[in-house]
Amino acid sequence: MARQKMPMDKRAAQFLPFQAVKGLDEALRAKEKIVVEKIQLSEESLRELDIKMHEVRKGMMVSAIYYCKGEYLKTTGLVARIDETSRILQIVGTKIPFDDILDIILPEE
Repeated sequence: MARQKMPMDKRAAQFLPFQAVKGLDEALRAKEKIVVEKIQLSEESLRELDIKMHEVRKGMMVSAIYYCKGEYLKTTGLVARIDETSRILQIVGTKIPFDDILDIILPEE
């Protein structure tokens, strides 16, 4: 029994690039980011940040802009913990070292 030859268009299709996970390329491109240097705050900016940090209380709703792994992020939520010994501000589940905080946005009164 003779086997039929595969048509040329179908034969070429078997050599097309295979994508095991649909949308993986798009997801990887979306995850790409531009790495930025950490900003060194001036003495005046450090004083202003220190004043704001002294106003922050547990249970207060705040926003923090902070440096993490080559980028600046902003998180908003309730302050869960302020640890002056460990120098950590925790907003909900996010622990932020004091030295990585660029700005704190307090609620308007």
